Amino acid sequence: MYKVIVFAGTTEGYEISRFLAAHQVKTCACVATEYGSRSLEESEYLHVMAKRLTEEEMTDFFKKEKPELVLDATHPYAQEVTKNIKTACENAQYDHLPENDPDVCDSKEPSSAGGSGAKTGTGAVLACNGARRIGVPYIRILRAKSRHQNRAVYVESAEAAVEYLKNTKGNILLTTGSKELVTFTELPDYKERLYARVLSLTSVLEACLDYGIEGKHLIGMQGPFSKEMNVAMLRQYDCAYLVTKDSGKAGGFQEKMEAAEECKATAVIIGRSLKEEGISIGACKKMLAKQFGFSLKQEIAIVGIGMGSRDTLTVAAGKTLEEADLVIGARRMVDAVKLPYQDTCYEYKSEAILDYIEKHPEYEKIAIVLSGDVGFYSGARKLLDADARISDGNVKIICGISSVVYFMSKIGLSWDDAILASAHGRDRNLISLIRHNPKVFSILGTAEGVAKLAKKLTYYDMGDVLLYVGENLSYREEKIFAKRAAELADYAGDPLSVVCAYNPSAQPLAATHGIRDSAFLRGKAPMTKEEIRTVSLAKLRLQEDSVCYDVGAGTGSVSIEMAIRAHQGKVYAIEKKADAVQLLSANKQKFAADNLEIIEGTAPLALENLPVPTHAFIGGTSGNMNEILQVLTEKNPNVRIVINCITLETVTETLKAIQKFGFTESEIVQIGTSRAKVIGHYHMMMGENPIYIITCQNVADRKLQ
Repeated sequence: MYKVIVFAGTTEGYEISRFLAAHQVKTCACVATEYGSRSLEESEYLHVMAKRLTEEEMTDFFKKEKPELVLDATHPYAQEVTKNIKTACENAQYDHLPENDPDVCDSKEPSSAGGSGAKTGTGAVLACNGARRIGVPYIRILRAKSRHQNRAVYVESAEAAVEYLKNTKGNILLTTGSKELVTFTELPDYKERLYARVLSLTSVLEACLDYGIEGKHLIGMQGPFSKEMNVAMLRQYDCAYLVTKDSGKAGGFQEKMEAAEECKATAVIIGRSLKEEGISIGACKKMLAKQFGFSLKQEIAIVGIGMGSRDTLTVAAGKTLEEADLVIGARRMVDAVKLPYQDTCYEYKSEAILDYIEKHPEYEKIAIVLSGDVGFYSGARKLLDADARISDGNVKIICGISSVVYFMSKIGLSWDDAILASAHGRDRNLISLIRHNPKVFSILGTAEGVAKLAKKLTYYDMGDVLLYVGENLSYREEKIFAKRAAELADYAGDPLSVVCAYNPSAQPLAATHGIRDSAFLRGKAPMTKEEIRTVSLAKLRLQEDSVCYDVGAGTGSVSIEMAIRAHQGKVYAIEKKADAVQLLSANKQKFAADNLEIIEGTAPLALENLPVPTHAFIGGTSGNMNEILQVLTEKNPNVRIVINCITLETVTETLKAIQKFGFTESEIVQIGTSRAKVIGHYHMMMGENPIYIITCQNVADRKLQ
């Protein structure tokens, strides 16, 4: 006989079934189809029944098995199934009570997810209070409703959703499954507008085909779906609407809402018509632990331990560590805070940490230690993103003292006006930050980090910048000092280091494009003039982390301005002429464009081994326009391209190429500028050659529009 029968078929149902089996409670998980049974693995304590049961079959099953409890974890919209389970529980009265008789129970009635005191169903196990037992104890497990989004329309039913959509235009991503698909065929133009995402079952797909939903309009996939996947689908099919039900966290509702918000799509939400009563999955687990006498899962705390020594622990962190049975983290951190009676695990990778915890249920209180503060360039984010148990809030987050707070107090500088960055395990353009900001704090993380930074600063004529260096902060070997960058070019330091660059001569970054032509080193190489450069860069719409190509860079005026704007990205200046390459290099040094890489060669061959671009400026093609566009669009179909043309022949060649490659957005602007020339007491306007500025892009990625 089974102690518990779970009606599963949902994430909550699978989870509670595994939970019971793991604690050796004899359980039968009922799912409607073989497809649903694949999510559960049978064991000594878990049997999976893959069959749709009628109310009568449920009643007979309950009478035969005499379970102590029936848990209803079916889908929130499976109203008929829930009704049948409840009725079967009422009808399946026993001739005798189970061993664990709730008639002698003195516990209070469990609370519902939406408030206190709501009934959980007929004969609920904990709702006895000495009353005579009626039928099989029944409890409904609820999904927590997700927070409502601002950009959304709420309707009562699928029919109401259709009525709303009839008065709109734009493609629709339908995520409510196949059962109500026939309702949406009432839309006059559903075959063109509707993109239906359904389970990849043969029967489901055949039903969709019968309704005329086919080809790219039929998406057969199994969830759950991440926000990124939803975003990709909305953009792929250019959907203006997303139709969903508020199926809670486990149903991916929040991910759908966030995706709709990012893509500026309107979410049409079919609200719950069923007024459900029950308990959350967390409350259910607590109830089951008490009912069947087993312990709950471990308590996990992510603890920021400050600089590393126990002296920099907060009171809360110290108390948490004292109570821990197991301390996990990198060896240096664990050894700094562990106590003699504690077990330890030396591990810093998120997945490995969570695997270890999963395999060692004997530990009740676990502390995962991280250096500094959990919110300042910490591994806490990866841990929280890596496992549902942690992201659901079943963990304590204990803040710590960050390296920036500790170090800046040691050197006597405020940090409220400092730029905070980390070059530890990541690519950061510190040169640009230091050039434009008086104070820049950075975590380095390598023995040669200080010397490497000092050499670059010296090369870019910033050797007088004062570098405050801190190593082994809070440890016995702590070392803090300050020297000019030019004095530290050969310094061999400790990997565990931070730096604060103090540059009182910092030049604030201009709010717009527009470096004067006279500021660039000039030669015989051609240069895009200031006005044309400013408009062209505006059309590119760069972001600070863009990856840019400048094809036919010349003196590098466009490359330099790109590098300054995309200061945390990368710019590749492609130039075939040797004298122009020399000018490029000289201008790179003058403007401290450390994120600019010069590629000597001819496009498109010189582009082939470069990283994927987000943006490209084409100032010269050597007659290879088609080939260059081919490479760019193959690397990134959404790349945004701005082309400068002087001759009508080049304009014609460019327009043909745009048509050939099918760009969905294109724009042509002609600019003719004149400059005043002083002649005696007069100013004569001298015209420059008119320039055609052509912009093109496939706009599937709306962020770049």
